[in-house]
Amino acid sequence: MKQTLNRTLCSLLAAAALAAGLSACAPLVVGGAVVGTMMAVDRRTTGTQVEDEGIELRSANRLSELLGDRGHVNVTSFNRQVLLTGEVPSAQDRQRVEQVVLGVENVRSVVNDLAVMPPTSLGQRSNDTFITGKVRASLVDAKDLSASAFKVVTERNVVYLMGRVTPREAQRATEIARGVSGVSKVVRVFEMLTEEELRNITPAPVVQDAPPASTPRN
Repeated sequence: MKQTLNRTLCSLLAAAALAAGLSACAPLVVGGAVVGTMMAVDRRTTGTQVEDEGIELRSANRLSELLGDRGHVNVTSFNRQVLLTGEVPSAQDRQRVEQVVLGVENVRSVVNDLAVMPPTSLGQRSNDTFITGKVRASLVDAKDLSASAFKVVTERNVVYLMGRVTPREAQRATEIARGVSGVSKVVRVFEMLTEEELRNITPAPVVQDAPPASTPRN
């Protein structure tokens, strides 16, 4: 039981680091060499990551001017593809929001999944955040996936998965998310890669000479 709790705690902590956009390096000694391994490697270029952050900020500012307190809209950009989730008062507002975001610099496309309904309660949003954490922790715990390749968004118990992934990774992550308690539906907003494309964008591990072993003194 203690081992299971420790494993779960480690997964949740790792997921929290991913959620905050943190990355860490850990040295791994293999055959007398030190291999630098990245725990969180983003498959976007650094420039694209900056663009995505700018898209989210500019979109939020423009939507605040458009809607004020009349709606609750989350803007999530990954590789310049924007996902819109949340609630707006009318179908006209739903369309206006999409057009405003499409007009933001560097936006490539928009997936509009806004619901026409009153804004959700604070309790629902807190539950969505909790579900997101559980899904991320489950992805971290999966040994056959790179959890940092995925962005997870939850809205009204619906989990949205974003990322640049292969079909195998997409299917595996979907199965994992569906198995998390509280998830009512999984929506995939992926950019698909072939296995060859993935190999081309995955950096090779940095190998350095291991420091010489200390000689015991007589």
